[in-house]
Amino acid sequence: MYLKYCGGYDEIPDGMDRYLNMYGPHFNKKLCEEAAKRMYTEVNGKKQYITPYTKEQVEALLKSNNIQLERDVMYDSIYIANMVKADFLGKAVPSEQHLAKYIKDAIDDPDAIPGYIFNRFFADCMFMDKPIEWEDML
Repeated sequence: MYLKYCGGYDEIPDGMDRYLNMYGPHFNKKLCEEAAKRMYTEVNGKKQYITPYTKEQVEALLKSNNIQLERDVMYDSIYIANMVKADFLGKAVPSEQHLAKYIKDAIDDPDAIPGYIFNRFFADCMFMDKPIEWEDML
């Protein structure tokens, strides 16, 4: 179903076709956890892996900031929260209040195509030669 929707990929890794046909271009819990455990920031020039936000923590963060997501699918917002935590929190995104707003902007972006968050993650994995074991994500 998804492969027909997106026009397919030139070369798709083993198991990814099954994943996409089950979940579309979105993060399920397993893929979100796999992605988050790869995320790190640098402290004094050394990698420091983040402690990922859970779905419950992100939902509480959004609720405490009176933010409701209109276009969230499965674990996409959780992926965004963790990516921002690793890359921007305390820098360009100064606080968790701003993080909540960032999540809203990314998820509910009116001119973004469905699955753009997933596709960016997949492209990064391919570019960095850090493949996903897709069968493990089902």
